Amino acid sequence: MRLCDLELQLEGTALQRRVNRLYAEMKRAGLVFRPYVWLSTDWFTPEGSTGFAVPFYLAHRRLVRLEHSQMFEAEGSTHDWCMRLLRHEAAHAMDNAYRLHSRRDWRQTFGNYSAPYRSAYRANPTSKRYVQNLGSWYAQSHPAEDYAESFAVWLTPNSRWQKVYEGWPALKKLHVLDKMLKDIGDLPPSVRSRDRDESLPRVKLTLRDYYRRKQASYGVLQPWRHDRELRMVFDAPENTTRRERAATFLLTQRQDLRAKVSALTGQYRYVVDQALDAMLQRCRELDLRVSRTRDQSRLGAAVLSTMVTLALAGGRKPRFRR
Repeated sequence: MRLCDLELQLEGTALQRRVNRLYAEMKRAGLVFRPYVWLSTDWFTPEGSTGFAVPFYLAHRRLVRLEHSQMFEAEGSTHDWCMRLLRHEAAHAMDNAYRLHSRRDWRQTFGNYSAPYRSAYRANPTSKRYVQNLGSWYAQSHPAEDYAESFAVWLTPNSRWQKVYEGWPALKKLHVLDKMLKDIGDLPPSVRSRDRDESLPRVKLTLRDYYRRKQASYGVLQPWRHDRELRMVFDAPENTTRRERAATFLLTQRQDLRAKVSALTGQYRYVVDQALDAMLQRCRELDLRVSRTRDQSRLGAAVLSTMVTLALAGGRKPRFRR
């Protein structure tokens, strides 16, 4: 089945109801601007566009299940997750509509909009200069993302951002943004676009090819170089009286490790699963056994799978993108 032949539409779906909720939030916040939304292969806002794309699978429950089966998650499939992403993309669309990044107060608050996007960024988890919306300290990746994450927090109903970020340098950014949006909120946008880049009716990829390409884009497994660390977590059979195989233990912990390491590293669950596959294979080849308590083994497996995931990702930018 080609994506263009799926005959999907937003109308009547849970996704459309969430977009309508986004519009209601913007109205309640005093903003007259409404971004338009179309189905594509991912979440993104094209440069200069006053609308944004959302992934096609969110328009049908069966496709959400397919995305889960292929990628171990479906980005934006829960209500809260979807609303966070919608607010983030709406921020980019609004920036384009009013050219906010050309304002002096925007540049003084968030930085240089024209700074290059890096393939990876080093986050400081303890920094209080940035808000948290999508996770993975994504506001630290680029000034445009700092703005979009701040906008999403500002727009979220009952977020109590004045209280939550009290004492943080990030609060000053929110106050500047609050004033900026009140200045232009009731004005018509200066830019209007109609483009729909990579709109689903124009995507002729089959579902099979789409997932093959998506999976291939998430990293190429590097040669295994972690035997020393693996033996720090598990033991050879002659060194322990316990008989439980390490591979069996990892299989029982796989789902939990996949979720936790993904949340910690900001990498897709599919990437984490590839790392776990490599660990499982090497445990079988070495016939390693569980020799410590289950809690100790679980912690060791989490640390090692995080290390292997980051090596596999090879500096690839975490999940969220503009």
